[in-house]
Amino acid sequence: MRADVVRPAPHPPPATDVHRAAARRRYRALVKNLSTPSLGASDAPSPDGSPAAGRGRFGWPVYAWGLWDWGSAAFNAVITTFVFTVYLTSDAFGPGASATLGWVLAGAGMLVAIFAPVSGQSADRSGRRTFWLTVNTLLVVAASAGMFFVAPSPDFLWLGMLLLAAGNIFFELASVNYNAMLNQISTPATVGRVSGLGWGLGYIGGIVLLLIVYFGLIKPEVGLFGITGADGLDVRVTMLICAAWTLLFSLPVILTVRDKKAPRSATTRTGLVASYRLLFRSIADLWRADRNTVFFLLASAVFRDGLAGVFTFGGVIAAGTFGFSAGQVIIFGVAANLVAGVATILFGALDDRIGPKRVIVLALAAMVLAGTAVFVFHDAGQKAFWVLGLVLCIFVGPAQSASRTFLARLIPAGKEGEVFGLYATTGRAVSFLAPAAFSVFLTLGAAATGAATTDEVQYWGILGIVLVLALGLALLLPVRPHAGTRAPRRGR
Repeated sequence: MRADVVRPAPHPPPATDVHRAAARRRYRALVKNLSTPSLGASDAPSPDGSPAAGRGRFGWPVYAWGLWDWGSAAFNAVITTFVFTVYLTSDAFGPGASATLGWVLAGAGMLVAIFAPVSGQSADRSGRRTFWLTVNTLLVVAASAGMFFVAPSPDFLWLGMLLLAAGNIFFELASVNYNAMLNQISTPATVGRVSGLGWGLGYIGGIVLLLIVYFGLIKPEVGLFGITGADGLDVRVTMLICAAWTLLFSLPVILTVRDKKAPRSATTRTGLVASYRLLFRSIADLWRADRNTVFFLLASAVFRDGLAGVFTFGGVIAAGTFGFSAGQVIIFGVAANLVAGVATILFGALDDRIGPKRVIVLALAAMVLAGTAVFVFHDAGQKAFWVLGLVLCIFVGPAQSASRTFLARLIPAGKEGEVFGLYATTGRAVSFLAPAAFSVFLTLGAAATGAATTDEVQYWGILGIVLVLALGLALLLPVRPHAGTRAPRRGR
């Protein structure tokens, strides 16, 4: 009788509240299962059945999965950060291109916010994550290749904008299914290292591809195969290389991680409206059963936008405040990716030892300090930015990777795609924070110093990024990780 008394939860849900009771049972089962050797869906074993997934040693499926991150560097580093967006906002495309870029990407972000969770939910129900990863990756490849036709003329501005927006949308939708595979190819003992490996390969892949296109096509007056900068051909050919790079390094995960189709049933095919009903029901269940996960989604959305702001505006500050040339910005980008990649891989092991929340807190606190130092030493010359900028880059990747593993350890089996869809949605929903904070602090800086233009006080913008990072850190601190999100004890 004594055991019968203590068996229920301290505050059991009312017997009549079927959804709440079911939600609590699912999450109690989740916490229990997180301490077992298999993380994530029990019906999704290691793709090749090797001991790599079961006993903590990496097997080919892990490296195949990580190579998709390596391939994604073509879109992240080359297209959206250092090459194509710079090309598309140049004088050749007419005035106002930068403002147009901002609005177009904001629109793309809204579409991702709307469709990402439903897309992930559909992949969860059908069990076809690899299929949808393949479809969306191929669409990214097509958009990248299409950028070859964007000649340097105002007549081609909107073609470039639409291709860039489409690429962003399909890349984010592909990332939902890619992230959802993390539980499928890792265990509680390895999830931090596996996630860190993926992020690290992404950064290092960016270095390799940037060096290839910069020294092979963009920097020389006559590049490989006699290609020159006439008619923007060096950048346009770079887009074809990016498309081939993405396709080549996506093939390993596409051919290795097989889908396990769900049984055909009435729930396998669901209309758009019904999908949103299921989504809102899942969010309600998530809120009633485990508000920590909801709070983490909110906190991570804020600090991830701050992390994105570090890279988005880092080059702007390097050039505008510290006097970097365009070539120096790219070289700094290569160094930044190298530092971030190595640090992410190394911090993956720390994630598995001390848990992802501690890694995130450490990284965000260090970045707040380093960002503040950039503001304080804004007139100390380029060496100051090299040191402090690279310190910032040390912690960007580990925070991103640990955020992914923290969530992966919380997700119930079979809900990976849907919750990672929400992860993408919450991130997009607040993607205005870092740009807005940057601009607001420029205005404040001009008012405080009496500067004639905001360009003269560009260094004030870093305080806006620091504020977003600090806000994300403050929101994260109250979040309590499940027992399973902490690293397993090793012989204590």
